[in-house]
Amino acid sequence: MARHLITSALPYINGIKHLGNMVGSMLPADVYARYLRQRGHDVLYVCGTDEHGTPAELAAKAQGVPVDTFCAQAHDAQKAIYDGFALAFDHFGRSSSAQNAELTQHFARRLNENGFIEERAIRQVYSPADGRFLPDRYVEGTCPHCGYDKARGDQCENCTRVLDPTDLIDPRSAISGSTDLEVRETKHLFLLQSKLQHEVEAWIDETAGEWPQLASSIARKWLTEGLHDRAITRDLDWGVPVPADTWPELAAEGKVFYVWFDAPIEYIGATKEWADAAPDENRDWRSWWYGPDGADDVRYTEFMAKDNVPFHSVMFPATEMGVREPWKKVDYLKAFNWLTYYGGKFSTSQRRGVFTDQALDILPADYWRYFLIANAPESDDTSFTWEHFTATVNKDLADTLGNFVNRVLSFSRKRFGDEVPAGGEPGEAEAKLGAQIAELLAEYETQMEALQFRKAAAALRALWSAGNSYLEEKAPWLEIKTDKDGAALTLRTAMNLIHLYAVVSEPFIPASAKAMRAAFTLPDSTATWVTPDEARTLTTLAAGIPFTVPPVLFAKITDEDLESYKERFGGAPA
Repeated sequence: MARHLITSALPYINGIKHLGNMVGSMLPADVYARYLRQRGHDVLYVCGTDEHGTPAELAAKAQGVPVDTFCAQAHDAQKAIYDGFALAFDHFGRSSSAQNAELTQHFARRLNENGFIEERAIRQVYSPADGRFLPDRYVEGTCPHCGYDKARGDQCENCTRVLDPTDLIDPRSAISGSTDLEVRETKHLFLLQSKLQHEVEAWIDETAGEWPQLASSIARKWLTEGLHDRAITRDLDWGVPVPADTWPELAAEGKVFYVWFDAPIEYIGATKEWADAAPDENRDWRSWWYGPDGADDVRYTEFMAKDNVPFHSVMFPATEMGVREPWKKVDYLKAFNWLTYYGGKFSTSQRRGVFTDQALDILPADYWRYFLIANAPESDDTSFTWEHFTATVNKDLADTLGNFVNRVLSFSRKRFGDEVPAGGEPGEAEAKLGAQIAELLAEYETQMEALQFRKAAAALRALWSAGNSYLEEKAPWLEIKTDKDGAALTLRTAMNLIHLYAVVSEPFIPASAKAMRAAFTLPDSTATWVTPDEARTLTTLAAGIPFTVPPVLFAKITDEDLESYKERFGGAPA
């Protein structure tokens, strides 16, 4: 089987992430990784917190704790939430790790040796009130492109344009709020992306043809506008230090690498962290990333929202090319549009929308996992509303899947006891059902392989619906009055559907899938997948196998619940 490397956008360390962050990167990556593992592939899914940069320093200052302490606590808090969402990372690392620092400095040295880094004197914002230079997010002001008055000095949250602090209109210090700012000269390292433009263009032409249009169009737009040389160092206390053996003057001044430079390298760093965490297992991290060591056989898939696409489709590949070493570059970049909250933007900084910790306080993870993937913002932005969420949970999860499981198992236990009933031989209805299930399962596999998550969810939903249609057609509650063996056959067939649902639904709803599988006492319940041909016969569960009725898989959201959620979180943002 193939080897699959999977990464998702690194969640920034500052603040708990909202549902838009979840569906835009980590959750679909987890669904895909789970699916591939079930199909027998060798999968490595790595992610981690992005911990350097000004927001971390500002947040630590606001809390009155050292920045390394703040980051350690925030990392643990985020990881706990991702565990709550059942995100099955192979490793969830930290960009502040020693491994990432070592690799970042290595990349910088190699880029310098190859003529792609240049030291330049630049004019940068300085705050006399704060007694320091103010890099990127330490400066706030009005975006020159869209007029948003809370733009940061690295990127406008409203229009997503990448900025420099000196671009802002009416700038102010994010530390003190002072508008008494000066522009002074300081030295920084620049990555000469302009010299790599043609190499990146050639690589995009070769690689991006199969990417989603959203990802490829963003990459080509950046290339059309031209790659510009960009500073890769900052005047900060927190970050990967510039190595003194290569740039002694800048190291003496305390320069660190800019977060956009070291964060993508953390994907490699996290893989080394994964290997170092289990030395007895002889994990070979280089075989996933370095061509001659085995990475040429790896398929690398990235997941991220559209605002992160430029960094990973153009900037990081340019960095990898510039080191002149055979590091693995992304094969497929799955980009997402935005999940909105009643048509307005979720905002971490403004605490607008539903955040992941709040979501888990309200309902179990499977409710959110299914809804978010079934409505993933693939072709366009998708609006979250409580009404839509409630309707989806009640119809798909509670009525279609949960009710089917409960009806079948409860009725069978009542009429036939705690074992799968025997009954007669499958007939025309079962043959028809088997063909339908095989076709729907093949469609589900096709869409999962294509990373079309909404279509995959629709196919999964159709699989669940097929069971209900069969049950309504056979009506075992009536059938048992005249044909007890026929009713037993119907229930045995339906139980086989439940087992199939337990297996193939696991990427979407792992906890519920586990509960469905655990309902049956199978001596060798280790099957990780059911092929369409195997599904056609629906005979995995033989007569006599003990079963239990699990607790209700999905409770309906009531009108009172809906109103309480809307009252707590509000409707359309102002």
